[in-house]
Amino acid sequence: MTDKKIPFVGLHAHSVAGSIFDAIGYPDEHMDFCYENGGEALALTDHGNMNGFSHQFLHWKKMKAEGKDFKPIFGVEAYFLPSIEEWQEEYDRIKADAKLAKTLAKAGDTSGATVEDEEASKKAVKSVINRRRHLVLLAQNQTGLNNLFKLISESYREENFYRYPRVDYKLLDKYSEGVIASSACLGGPYAGNYWANREEGPEAVMDAMRETSRRFVEIFGDRWYGELQWNNIPEQHELNQYIIKVCKEFDITLISTADSHYPNTEAWKDRELYKRLGWLGKGTPAWAEDNTELPEGVEEIGYELYPKNGNQMWDAYKYYSKTAGVEYDDELVMNSITETHNIAFNRVEDFVPDTTVKLPDFVVPAGFTATSALVNYSLEGLRQRDLHENKEYTDRLKMELDVIDDRGFSKYFLTMKAISDKANEVQLTGPGRGSAAGSLVAYVLGITQIDPIKYGLLFERFLRKDATDYPDIDYDVAEPMELKELLMDEWGKNSVVPISNWNTLQLKSLIKDISKFYGVPFIEVNKVTSQMIFEATPAAKAKHGIKAGVYNPTWQEVMELSPSLRGFLVKYPHIKTHVEALVGQVRSCSRHAGGVLIADDLNEHMPIISSGGVRQSPWAEGQNLRHLEPLGFIKFDLLGLSTLRMIEGAVRHILIRHHNIPEPTFKDVQDFYNKHLHPDVIDFDDQAVYKNVFQKGNFAGIFQFTEGRAQEFCSNAKPKSLVDISAITSIYRPGPLSANVHEQYIQAKENADEIDYMNHHIKDVTEETYGFLIFQEQIALLAHKLGKDLSLDEGNMLRKVLTKKGTGKGARVKNQLKQKFINGCVEKGIRQREAEGMWERFEYFSGYGFNKSHAISYSAISFQCAWLWNYYPVEWMASFLDKEPEKRKEKAINIAKQNGFFIEKADVNRSSFVWEIDPDDDRKLIQPLAGLKGLGDAAIQQIVDNRPFANIEEFLFHDDIVYSKLNKKALDCLVRSGAMNSLMDDRFTGRKHYWSAVAVDRVYNRKKFNENIEKYKDEGDFTPAEEIENLTTITGIFPMSLVVTPEVQQKLDEYYIPAISDYDPELGLVWFIPREIIRKKTKNGKPYWIVEVIDSNSVLTRFRCWGIVEGKDRIHLNRPYMGKLDYDPAWGFSTRSIKRNLRLLG
Repeated sequence: MTDKKIPFVGLHAHSVAGSIFDAIGYPDEHMDFCYENGGEALALTDHGNMNGFSHQFLHWKKMKAEGKDFKPIFGVEAYFLPSIEEWQEEYDRIKADAKLAKTLAKAGDTSGATVEDEEASKKAVKSVINRRRHLVLLAQNQTGLNNLFKLISESYREENFYRYPRVDYKLLDKYSEGVIASSACLGGPYAGNYWANREEGPEAVMDAMRETSRRFVEIFGDRWYGELQWNNIPEQHELNQYIIKVCKEFDITLISTADSHYPNTEAWKDRELYKRLGWLGKGTPAWAEDNTELPEGVEEIGYELYPKNGNQMWDAYKYYSKTAGVEYDDELVMNSITETHNIAFNRVEDFVPDTTVKLPDFVVPAGFTATSALVNYSLEGLRQRDLHENKEYTDRLKMELDVIDDRGFSKYFLTMKAISDKANEVQLTGPGRGSAAGSLVAYVLGITQIDPIKYGLLFERFLRKDATDYPDIDYDVAEPMELKELLMDEWGKNSVVPISNWNTLQLKSLIKDISKFYGVPFIEVNKVTSQMIFEATPAAKAKHGIKAGVYNPTWQEVMELSPSLRGFLVKYPHIKTHVEALVGQVRSCSRHAGGVLIADDLNEHMPIISSGGVRQSPWAEGQNLRHLEPLGFIKFDLLGLSTLRMIEGAVRHILIRHHNIPEPTFKDVQDFYNKHLHPDVIDFDDQAVYKNVFQKGNFAGIFQFTEGRAQEFCSNAKPKSLVDISAITSIYRPGPLSANVHEQYIQAKENADEIDYMNHHIKDVTEETYGFLIFQEQIALLAHKLGKDLSLDEGNMLRKVLTKKGTGKGARVKNQLKQKFINGCVEKGIRQREAEGMWERFEYFSGYGFNKSHAISYSAISFQCAWLWNYYPVEWMASFLDKEPEKRKEKAINIAKQNGFFIEKADVNRSSFVWEIDPDDDRKLIQPLAGLKGLGDAAIQQIVDNRPFANIEEFLFHDDIVYSKLNKKALDCLVRSGAMNSLMDDRFTGRKHYWSAVAVDRVYNRKKFNENIEKYKDEGDFTPAEEIENLTTITGIFPMSLVVTPEVQQKLDEYYIPAISDYDPELGLVWFIPREIIRKKTKNGKPYWIVEVIDSNSVLTRFRCWGIVEGKDRIHLNRPYMGKLDYDPAWGFSTRSIKRNLRLLG
């Protein structure tokens, strides 16, 4: 650290973590620069939130561990109004005005990523509802920190929010203890007095400031400070003079602040560019419309906003006051600078924020401790499963409970049980996910459904005695949002808080956006960005010694290893500078897919924000950012699994058709599931299911087997047990596939008698996988069984360190475990050479090993699907069609047709919200109205509630139908899809006539409708092309008979040309109908197409078109083609010339 001449601490500073598109650099960078610049402390005061608190606190811990003496000060620059109640009255008045309310709705969405309009806040704000002032608040101690958390949580409540979260005098008074406050910048409360009254003269300004001072002194006493800032803005100096004057009157101490917004002196231009990138999504603000160019120098901006030291603050004061021509009292200003140091070290206490684990007390029953309650629940669960007298189970349960108690995790398991109990009241839940399925405690509590002892699943894979991190139970449910809402309703929105995700600027989009600012031609930019990942990936994999599997290179690796990008950045070095500064900066706030926090009064322990109207955490927890657990917050993952909805849908159909329950409740569904599908009761050895589904490759929406190659591998491997399915799904991943493990596995399985297991120890552990170390648990078990005093915990640790090389800690642990393993093998009579060979096998398979607990759990779901498909095919198919997402709907319909089901088009008198089974023909499935694109639920409800309809007039002029819900758009969709064909009579000359009279020229009385019938009678039918367009775009059902005319089909039959799905390699010719063209580029930037086609067998097939000539090559969609295609078993179909090898038919 450099010697400081003037004591100073920045008490007003912003970072990208909480001041999005206004500040750049994470708190870490600001703190490091401040320290190197001679600073001893730094406050973080982001706009309206404390999203950067986690970065700030965790980096301080890192600095402390490195021996750096530096003090973090926790704060916020809140948005302030004198009275939210008065503001709310105006807000409600505008909402009541229909025209003004539309503007309000567009502009006022609640967001955790509020973007500060810097210039707009530093002037008079005319609109009352947009009005807000800045207010710097700092925590003196833990009480003050908790009060800041409460303030921010309150400010984001719906009644306090419009575009910005707000606090007022009332809230400040309530939560003022332990809080220091200052008047902020040109957007602060004193500035608000200045902007509002300057036209009326100095005395009006002073009167307003006196009232403001009186109110703040009443609340904060001597913890209220007047804030001076130094820049070349004339109004700033005028404001400074007023602040000095009013603070002298009220004996209020003055401070000077740097209001820093970027982490070093050179980053000003990056910040200016970052601000402009923020405009791309929201539109250029009015004040900047004529000034979008980047400044040439920092002098043009008029201020430097980096974390200054005391000398730099003094220099800024002297320079800018001289430039502005304003004289100040040097001693007064010097005192305002040094006072910040006094506040930081004499008023703000040295305290470490509370990081004790926060879990809910309400999950612990009265009269119990968390541990005693967990023991009671676990023993009861063991009794319910009639396992309480089985020593293997009781010993295992005691071991697990001891570990859980020693690690202090009893309340965590109780919370997870409470979640599971609530979930199982309203929806189906998964058998298990991840390593948690290896826990007997989780099983007997009902959190998981897989018996871990029965399948040899290890608790140590889930929870080690010697680990320090919290357990992580991922929990699959049918409807995660429904469950979260239920938990919030029952436990409170301050006790159940979804977790935020912070989306960042990515390399590809950043290069494009920055290049746009500098006028680089789009074609040049696009060529580079489309190639750079392809170029960098192989080199990055080689750099890390990765031979198989998927690897996503970092942005640094792409910049280093992509020749195209390197050349581009050499040509445009200024773009490189900006990219390096801005990549990874925050872009927006979203929500974690399934993560929630559950604890008592979370609003008192974190500053809760809102996004899209949902209260959520300010800090994230994920693969790249772990900021919650170190602060004492434990993430619970409630993840949606659509297959569970599919299973539930199938069960409902079964109950309706076979159990005479016309409207099944969820309790009915659950009873069926528990009786027939629960892993404890379903027969996983039912060979009819394996034969008819897995071995025959007859898959229809079977979980984990929706891809063609996975289906092929499975049918070739011929599974006969749940472990077989688990092995297949574990092998079907990029790493094992690229190493041909799948082919070796099939060969070993076919020749099981010839497998050399080396010794009986290996045979005991790997016989179920035919000698392969497919599961991570197998490595742990072998190491434990054969090693000298090598525990299961160490065996589990082994899977993490086997890939470690060099001399680091991981490599040292690996070598110690290796020695234990070799010594144990030798003691057990195994030759050292043989032991070394086993260790090499460990190392080989360590990169491919998969979690057996997860594999078994997910294979159980696959089997449940297959069981339903085998024994209740029509019910399963109806549910499969219903739950498949829209983009895969056509493929699902084709699978149904391949399996002999007939698809009946949607009909207003028969269809509803879901796929129905024809009561008179169980091979016929009726398309739902909900499957029609463009038809909303409200319109469908009107139809279902008021049918049947005898004719079109009853439909159009029904007394009980609300036609604002069943509107013109809905009619257009219904008629063009054919869903109203049953109401069409001989007054209409064709479907186009019908469409024009009913939907295009919508009328509301019978007389005009009759006039329409006459008016449009010459329109007749849609053309074949129009009909194809109608049906494919609205229904998702491909009208094969319209595309392949009888004449075309006759020609194909005459020449014996098969459909592409019946490909004959000797003939080579096939016919097909292109449905979609996916345009791609090779690594060298050459274009090629992937064409997705269909044929009369309703099979979707793809082929590649190489050597595309842009602008000349063309393929028409939804038209029949004949083609001579090449075929390779590994790559599928392809052609190297569209012009020579494809012919349009008809």
